[in-house]
Amino acid sequence: MRSITKLDLQYAHRFYGFRGEAQYLHGHTGVLTIEVEDTINPGVNMAFPCNEIQKTAWNVLKNFDHALILREDDPLLPAVLAVYEKQGIKDGDPNNIMKGPAFHTDLATAYPDCRLVVTKETLTVEGMIKIVYDLLKDQLNIVKLTFTSGVNAASQEYESRLHLDRCPLCGIALDENGVCPKCG
Repeated sequence: MRSITKLDLQYAHRFYGFRGEAQYLHGHTGVLTIEVEDTINPGVNMAFPCNEIQKTAWNVLKNFDHALILREDDPLLPAVLAVYEKQGIKDGDPNNIMKGPAFHTDLATAYPDCRLVVTKETLTVEGMIKIVYDLLKDQLNIVKLTFTSGVNAASQEYESRLHLDRCPLCGIALDENGVCPKCG
């Protein structure tokens, strides 16, 4: 069975080198749908608690929310960083509180203090799905991701490959010591 949850992301990006409207800096409201599969946990009668899927995903994905997402070779990137430096916000601001931990993968690097994500490839809906799966595949048994942004949408299905031992009281994954982080 599957548990399904959605997250909204507000972000700005552009398709550097693209011909058409998307070559200009613009913003989107994106909706990410995450489907997690597992057996029904008899203690809580669910495959996986949707609020825990959201918490796990949001911990990393909040770096994409209200962020600028640029490809690593975009000439706008050094200009944006120079403006942030001049403005005194390149290394963060006390009001910049909705940020996740920095990350670096083969596909993307998050700079939370700058509200910036730098990608290897142009951030399309397909590209977002690749990045999200790469970031979350070891934490959730993701079997399908769907990302919509404006009129654009993409979806990818994955083989169920991850088994997580879960708490019989709340259904969330046990830690490496077999202890529930929520119930103890």
